[in-house]
Amino acid sequence: MGAILDLAEQTWRGDGRQHPWRALNVLEEVAPRTWFASSFANMTVFDTDEGLLLVDPGAKNNAAQKHEQVRGVLDRPVHTVVYTHGHHDHVWGADLYQAEARERGWPQVRVVAHEAVIDRFERYTKTAGYNGIINIRQFRGGLGTPSWPTDHVRPDTTYRHDLELTLGGERFELHHARGETDDATWIYAADRDVLVTGDLFVWVAPNAGNPQKVQRHAGEWAVALRGMAATGAGMLLPGHGVPIVGAERVRQALEDTARYLESLEEQTLAAMNQGLPLDEVLQRVSPPADLLGRPYLQPVYDEPDFIVRNIWRLYGGWYDGIPSHLKPAPEADLATQVARIAGSPEALAGRAKALADADELSTACHLADWAWMAAPDDEAIRAIRGDIYARRAALERSTMAVGIYRTAAREMGVELEDEPTFRAQQRD
Repeated sequence: MGAILDLAEQTWRGDGRQHPWRALNVLEEVAPRTWFASSFANMTVFDTDEGLLLVDPGAKNNAAQKHEQVRGVLDRPVHTVVYTHGHHDHVWGADLYQAEARERGWPQVRVVAHEAVIDRFERYTKTAGYNGIINIRQFRGGLGTPSWPTDHVRPDTTYRHDLELTLGGERFELHHARGETDDATWIYAADRDVLVTGDLFVWVAPNAGNPQKVQRHAGEWAVALRGMAATGAGMLLPGHGVPIVGAERVRQALEDTARYLESLEEQTLAAMNQGLPLDEVLQRVSPPADLLGRPYLQPVYDEPDFIVRNIWRLYGGWYDGIPSHLKPAPEADLATQVARIAGSPEALAGRAKALADADELSTACHLADWAWMAAPDDEAIRAIRGDIYARRAALERSTMAVGIYRTAAREMGVELEDEPTFRAQQRD
């Protein structure tokens, strides 16, 4: 086996401490005429008698490298590019193959995606500033200059439910699903028995709850996972992470992930139907215990609490069941009143520090926020708040939480070493 399949076997067995999205940054043939580029977000290349079919050609910062990798082994025209969804780490690079086709007199490259990808690109243009800010917060802990490109190559062929492509006499089935995104496509190369999932399977707990981004769809995601499992595919090529080889392993990974999402949604709805507020729902709901050790369901990117919140938002809106939260006082006004009760902002900050020292970081964060809002220019309070968030970030596993807490610490002037986007899977 090559390096990618070697790592796939190691990852399936749960060996080592590396994050499951560890990128090898190589392109290898993982099945006959089927190539897989291991990177932060993966690319799949199907070599057919009619030309190449590329799935997710790259991100802004690595599309050129992936193009070079492809041309290092396959000097043939690209017939079709498919976007599995519109996230930025998947939809750059089609222009390189289009320019190449013009220069070499090859047929123009077709770009295929679900119709909602176009709507996503429109939304990205409207919210470019916001998306630049939240991605710096999520992936860099607030370090760097926000930016968000909008010069996408838009699909020229779209579909609504299902689409079958035929290249060189081979069938490639495209199926729409709503999961992490509303524009997702999964692909079954029926004649090769290869399944390409995009971000519907990504080797971590499903990104169904991202606190800074738009609605996710946990229940429909589970339906899609079961549909993929029903193909009986012998190889799974994910949007992030490593391939899964063997029909039984593929089925297990997909069905486990479906059950994980189904359980969270069923528990959340049951609690909502009892009239419980969100705060109580969050305390009651947890993933199935027998799935917690699965190497492909670790909460190192998203986490269950965030998924529950997104399920609540989907079915119940933003009101969390606590009346004072319906039309709340400004946080700064609330902070001032709490500080008065404590005696002073300094006393409130001191209590926050004491709680943090007692490992009660969740409560400490609330008090530290109030102390800072009541006295935003007090350097001692800023230092306490920054230290508390730095401590909390160091104990978190999910990228979502780490990024937000590191950003809060940096905003208080705490100097933190820059870290890789993703930490080791275990951070004991």
